[in-house]
Amino acid sequence: MEKFKHLKELIAAAEEDATKFYDKANGAAGTRLRKAMMDIKNAAQEIRNSVTELKNKEK
Repeated sequence: MEKFKHLKELIAAAEEDATKFYDKANGAAGTRLRKAMMDIKNAAQEIRNSVTELKNKEK
């Protein structure tokens, strides 16, 4: 569950840069947002892998 909480924190942190990029056309915020999206993707992949691992242990 700790990994899921971390994912939620990453998304919340990216929200400010998303607002700056989309609403104010701030290019630097777009760069930070792209990095945050990659971190979110990697965190989500870790969760997917651990869920699959736990699911397969039960069988």
